Amino acid sequence: MKIKTEEYDIHLITTFRTTHGARDVMQVLIVNIDEGIGEASPVHYYGEDLNTVKNFIGKASDVIDADPFRLEKLSIDLERVGAFNYSAKAAIDMAMHDLAAKKLGIPLYKFFGITPRSDLPTSFTISISDPESMKKQTEKNKGYHIYKVKVGVPGDVEMVAAVRDATKARIRIDANEGWNVKEAISRIKELEKLDIEFIEQPLHRDDFEGYKILRSKTDLPIIIDEGIFRSCDIPKYVGLADGINIKLSKSGGLREAMKMISVARAHKMKVMIGCMVETSVGITAAAQIASLVDYTDLDGNILISDDPFTGMKIEDGYIKLPDGPGLGVSRRK
Repeated sequence: MKIKTEEYDIHLITTFRTTHGARDVMQVLIVNIDEGIGEASPVHYYGEDLNTVKNFIGKASDVIDADPFRLEKLSIDLERVGAFNYSAKAAIDMAMHDLAAKKLGIPLYKFFGITPRSDLPTSFTISISDPESMKKQTEKNKGYHIYKVKVGVPGDVEMVAAVRDATKARIRIDANEGWNVKEAISRIKELEKLDIEFIEQPLHRDDFEGYKILRSKTDLPIIIDEGIFRSCDIPKYVGLADGINIKLSKSGGLREAMKMISVARAHKMKVMIGCMVETSVGITAAAQIASLVDYTDLDGNILISDDPFTGMKIEDGYIKLPDGPGLGVSRRK
């Protein structure tokens, strides 16, 4: 198999700020395996960067089979190469799924037996800033049916209120582990007055006692993101949360993401599919299975100014998949 990698610095249109920090530039690695393409979008709070991704892919080259249809064996072999490194594994997984579907001459969603939905909206993310700037972010990006507002810092109730003042669309909030229990109870009770759909990751991922208290004191649905990497993590949050957020760069790719959907459904939990800041390669890969979930947050490629690729598009706030073979991604001319 011919494996080639390409490094890109992708630039955010607006400084992207969460409780994990602020950034204007994101480094990603595009992986080409023969005609297949995938993307690694590593983040520091999961212990990855461009160097760890390149090192893992170098070690994994010996287990990448020439037969792209041996996808289950590949996922097992990648785990044997090394633990974690999920964005690196995701890039390989995406590329091999892309290659397999291209050999069949069909879009990847057909490879999975999925019928794409035409009524699937994605949220648009409003990152942390002062209330007036967040209001302007919302007004500048009209036309979305859902806005996801980053919170988890002092003054965040006022920030969400400013966004609410700018739109009648649905609002979801994401604290990125930024609150303790006392703060979460207080803030959620205030935020409920602003007609919030749900809260994502209000507490630290390991604060299981805190989640028990939060469930008994508040009514807003809870979605877990940072606490769930793979399907084996889901049972820990049964009874403590209402749903999970799957990200390909966090789970290791499409193969594991499909398992996570099944496990979450077995536990009667809602499923969200999200993203990092990524190019259209990673976003389009996630969009291939988005019709299987309840909530979508696939806006990483529209938050950047210099996407080198084209793929999934957003029309009137709704996801529209490309119909080419594999991911259907092409290089921007």
